[in-house]
Amino acid sequence: MNESEFLAAYDMSRYERPSVTADIAAFMMRSEQEDNYRKDADAHLSLLLIRRGGHPFKDCWALPGGFLQRGETLEECAMREIREETSVLPISLMPVGVFSAPNRDPRGWIISGAFACVISEQSVKPLFGDDAADAGWFDIDMHKTDDGRFELILQKDEIRLCAILTEKNSRFGRKEFISESSDFAFDHAQIIASSLSALQGCAESFEMIFGFLPEKFTLSALQSVWQAASGQAVQAANFRRKIAPFVEQTDEYESGAGHRPARLYKQKKG
Repeated sequence: MNESEFLAAYDMSRYERPSVTADIAAFMMRSEQEDNYRKDADAHLSLLLIRRGGHPFKDCWALPGGFLQRGETLEECAMREIREETSVLPISLMPVGVFSAPNRDPRGWIISGAFACVISEQSVKPLFGDDAADAGWFDIDMHKTDDGRFELILQKDEIRLCAILTEKNSRFGRKEFISESSDFAFDHAQIIASSLSALQGCAESFEMIFGFLPEKFTLSALQSVWQAASGQAVQAANFRRKIAPFVEQTDEYESGAGHRPARLYKQKKG
């Protein structure tokens, strides 16, 4: 039997196959303008969530995502879903991991490939599709508690969502989590925590940080974004030494400022 004959006789139905979805943790640095023009606007790391319009987990908040369609890759599926949810196509997606616990979805055997992306505040307007009743950007915080667990909190106006997680393991510089309690749909608390951990891990190398900013930016804006994503505070002089190899100055200055205009920079290529 040659390969063509083997493939013609091969019976795919002998093996049960799962459905496949892509879930996307879309982060944005949301700014709050200060009344004092001498002070930089505060920056808050935010995450896009949708409120599910149908079962399962009707009216619960979840990450945007959807089922893989025939003929597309998992990354193409994620790109399509985030474009439908935000009207913006990210520059790139970072794979976070595969979530395949047997009972993660009450509808059946469904595994998910999770991705993280960064979207600029200037270019996005949250939308919602057929399976969502609402969508919005939630400020996100995750911190370790005294007993060694992690508390994940997402807040938007009067809506406050919480989850308690434990760290399962850490492999290849990425953390995995188990959810003990959660206000989120499916296992999305675990996906959110893993995505946030991956984002923080990228902060030191600036791999994703520039995605929060427009093409040209001030160094103070870059520092504000980096501090929020990494969870670390740093003095301006030390930060400028740290990022010097990654940026180059332009001949342009910010406009509309109530103080001396700051020079604009851009990411150094190559």
